[in-house]
Amino acid sequence: MPTSKAALVHSKSVMTRPPGNSVSSVERAMRILRVMSEGGNSRLTDIAAAADLDKATALRLLEMMVRDGFVARNSVNKQFTLGPELMVLGAAALRRFDPRPLVRPSLMRLVGQFEDSVVLSMPSGIESLCIDVEEGTYPIRANYLRVGSRRPLGVGAGSLALLAWMPEAEREAALDILLSQLQRYPLINAQLLHDRIAESRDKGYSVLLDVVVERMGGIGVPILDSEGKPVAAISIAALNDRILSRESEMGQALLREALICQVRWAEATQVGARTEHRAAAQRRPGQTSEQTQEQSKRRHIG
Repeated sequence: MPTSKAALVHSKSVMTRPPGNSVSSVERAMRILRVMSEGGNSRLTDIAAAADLDKATALRLLEMMVRDGFVARNSVNKQFTLGPELMVLGAAALRRFDPRPLVRPSLMRLVGQFEDSVVLSMPSGIESLCIDVEEGTYPIRANYLRVGSRRPLGVGAGSLALLAWMPEAEREAALDILLSQLQRYPLINAQLLHDRIAESRDKGYSVLLDVVVERMGGIGVPILDSEGKPVAAISIAALNDRILSRESEMGQALLREALICQVRWAEATQVGARTEHRAAAQRRPGQTSEQTQEQSKRRHIG
């Protein structure tokens, strides 16, 4: 079922809430966790500024999260970092949905072939989230090549691939929202996005050069699920001339690796579905999945 515009609005970053709307303490706390997850924000002043909060509010929320283990504070330099409770939550989420082990061999092969850095991204609402990076041996400086960094969909080659292969109704709803969120990227507008989306669909891969970072760009492909929806994207980040001189070769290599990932994704999904089906069949009415696992473990031990 296509995602509605309302659902996309709900899922977008709370940082972009229209002026005048009330913001709850929970939303303020999510702002803080989000800006901390992007790295580089560890001092109270930086966290408050990035989350668009006054220092007193930011400190109050940080102290609450320190108390509950979601944030840690260094007693010497007074800087804040993400806490152990978030590691527990992250591990729980990744047990259910983690493409990195499936895709990492492809990242390594691409770096070995082209020597440029390769990025794995996932969609998160109307944003693209970097979840893995394999750094190339060719030196470039790009602050977006960092796990945890976020960008609006369409900003960057991998992000553009995620947008281009979204179902049409979902993509148009996302574009309506995105076009008001691109002030930081003056070279990206509605016409450019529509042109690049059409070009991407025609070629089978996305190319975006000299738009986000001067003299740099990327080339990317989506990883599609069994319904043809993008669940992740692989992209190569490099200097413009290194992409232009090898675009066809890079595009074909990316497409080949994306196909490998899609096959592995489908196999993993089928195994997971069969495991869950067997667990559900063994579960007595009212029994939790954890109780079923413990019951199965006892049978094996016996």
